[in-house]
Amino acid sequence: MHTYEKLITVALDDLDELNHVNNVRYVQWINDIAKEHWYQNASQEMLNDFIWVVIKHCIQYKGAAFLNDVLKLRTYVSFSEGVTSMRIVEIYNISTDKLLVKSEINFCLINKRNNRPTRIPDNILNLFSK
Repeated sequence: MHTYEKLITVALDDLDELNHVNNVRYVQWINDIAKEHWYQNASQEMLNDFIWVVIKHCIQYKGAAFLNDVLKLRTYVSFSEGVTSMRIVEIYNISTDKLLVKSEINFCLINKRNNRPTRIPDNILNLFSK
């Protein structure tokens, strides 16, 4: 399983009226890290030919993050079959190593030429199984 991680620091713009990270911001971070992982590993040909679209998204909120907290975002593909892939995104507080958010996202691979679902080719499957 090939993982991708990055650190972010919670900024004032990330907070809601309760002074903790807004749920919408978590969704944005989850989307951002999934795209970064794809762009980091895919060839230019893959990027030209395919795009991933979300077909189901489940988020479990387990704890809150606050201003200036440093968070570790970690993602990996846990399962792929046919035209779909299951991606996991976990968000941890780096100071406490506490899991704050866990997300499971089902993606479908779309062929950009015809905008139709396409079976995930072996070269893409191999990108995330290292």
